[in-house]
Amino acid sequence: MNFQIFMQQLINGITLGSLYGLVAIGYTMVYGILRLINFAHGDLLMVATYAVIYSMALFMLPWYLSFPLAILFTGLVGILLDRVAYRPLRNAPRISLLISAIGASFLMENLALVIIGGVPKPFPRPSLFDKVVDLYGVKIQVLTIYTPLTTIVLLLGLLYIVRYTEVGKAMRAASRDFETTRLMGINLDRVIALTFLLGSSLAAAGGIMWAMKYPQVNPFMGIIPGLKAFIAAVLGGIGSIVGAVVGGFLLGIGEVLIVAIFPGLAQYRDAFAFMVLIFLLIFRPTGIMGEAIVDKA
Repeated sequence: MNFQIFMQQLINGITLGSLYGLVAIGYTMVYGILRLINFAHGDLLMVATYAVIYSMALFMLPWYLSFPLAILFTGLVGILLDRVAYRPLRNAPRISLLISAIGASFLMENLALVIIGGVPKPFPRPSLFDKVVDLYGVKIQVLTIYTPLTTIVLLLGLLYIVRYTEVGKAMRAASRDFETTRLMGINLDRVIALTFLLGSSLAAAGGIMWAMKYPQVNPFMGIIPGLKAFIAAVLGGIGSIVGAVVGGFLLGIGEVLIVAIFPGLAQYRDAFAFMVLIFLLIFRPTGIMGEAIVDKA
């Protein structure tokens, strides 16, 4: 493999990893507070992409309005998901929340299948992102540049919210102790709803960029990206926002480079990600940047 091909594949891996990282942040935020793996989180990617398609097709909105409106809509769907599927089970055994999350995932997928249909739809990628830049012989699509930059900007914005705002301080307090947070006068349900809003909005941004990279959407498109984002969250240290993004980059780069170096393993690309998960759970379940957390049950 020559240098140009290696750089091309490395850039592809960074782009893919940034998408995993964006979606993984939502997993790690919800887990940090509720100790819940929200298996419906990956389906929010699908919700965002269809919101873009129909806002542009039915209301003739330009992409620069459709994208933020779809992100906001998906954030509200995340709040609804918490209100309907998780809040009634707040004091139930942990397994009940997990079953509810799996049920919510199946419900969202099959609702989309019934209402929209199973035929894949093309995603309207703006021509702005189709341009190609030639950098010392390495051809880079403009979308490939914008994707990791968007991830970094959104990560920095989220870190500012979590570390320096009252809402962020309430989130950090809730992640440590529910009862003490309530005694401090913090509305815990509101804090959790805002967590779902932020996490779901980031998943929507990731879903839109995913659909621009792979411009075809269907009701089940969020399953594999969602599972790989979960692996990225575990790799980086679930509960750590920065760790989720780091894990996403590592997983994306590793996945692309393995296929580039060993083309015969291309059909086992997804298996590589799940092997990483198995080894992590056996040898380092807290991930790269995670901490051992005592269950609040």
